[in-house]
Amino acid sequence: MNEQRLPSSEDRYHFAAWEELGAGAPTVIALAALCSQALVAPAAPETPLSLPARTILYLARQRGVLEIRGKYDAFSATARLLSVSVVLDDEQSLALLTPEDPELTVRFLDGFRELCLSGLVMHHLFREFSLTTRGFEYARRVTREEVQPLLDRLPAPLES
Repeated sequence: MNEQRLPSSEDRYHFAAWEELGAGAPTVIALAALCSQALVAPAAPETPLSLPARTILYLARQRGVLEIRGKYDAFSATARLLSVSVVLDDEQSLALLTPEDPELTVRFLDGFRELCLSGLVMHHLFREFSLTTRGFEYARRVTREEVQPLLDRLPAPLES
């Protein structure tokens, strides 16, 4: 006779961990930790910021609000990747997600990591981040001309 067992606390833990993995929690937590470390001991970048990092700053220069997002229910694997999203205004955000070019999506995530390490971005709640005071100051110095090559490769902003 088949016995049915009740879910154990270990089963519930694994289910919760699986759900967290599906939401990108380990990556978001790691980025938040980098931001927290930089708040305590900000380090100047050893090398100039990468073009993707500067592009994020340029896009965020007005509002300074950023999110790390994923679309777990997207059909294509490359459309499910975590990506940086920049809040442009009350009604528009721009996901730096390029399913046709997953390397660019990953380069923007790495650029975001650079911003965290440099103390230019801070973590707030869950997936939400913002520029720091230093981040806003740096963003104001980035010109459209220097980031235009990546701007040309981005999708149109999304209505919120």
